[in-house]
Amino acid sequence: MHSREDVYQQLHDYLVELFEVPAENITPDARLFEDLDLDSIDAVDLIVKFQEITGKKIPAMEFRSVRTVDDVVEKIHVLVSS
Repeated sequence: MHSREDVYQQLHDYLVELFEVPAENITPDARLFEDLDLDSIDAVDLIVKFQEITGKKIPAMEFRSVRTVDDVVEKIHVLVSS
């Protein structure tokens, strides 16, 4: 999972499978809380899932500024690329 597209696809799959978000609602500019109806617990679960697959510690503070699907993709991509 090194490209932005890989990260996006993995995030898309998690949102559909784990959080039952309709696939058609998931777009790069979809807002996590307002459009996809995620809550803060869901966000933590998502961080934990990405930690499991990347093997890297993802500080929760890094995700305070994320609002959209693309924000998450960017944060994860930067972390796994470093």
